[in-house]
Amino acid sequence: MCESNAYLRKQGEQDELFLEAVDRVVPYEDGLLLEDIFGKRKMIKARIAELSLVDHKIILERIE
Repeated sequence: MCESNAYLRKQGEQDELFLEAVDRVVPYEDGLLLEDIFGKRKMIKARIAELSLVDHKIILERIE
């Protein structure tokens, strides 16, 4: 499978799981839309800080 888990990076803390089995990431002016393999969608005001394709991780950082 090619999906990844998305994590929210919090300064000084461990990354927090935001959404599992992410299949799509769609950029918008006010943030990112993430969709998992089951069709569940979450919108977040964040930017992609890091992609680790081998580890299947998407690291997000909130933006204000």
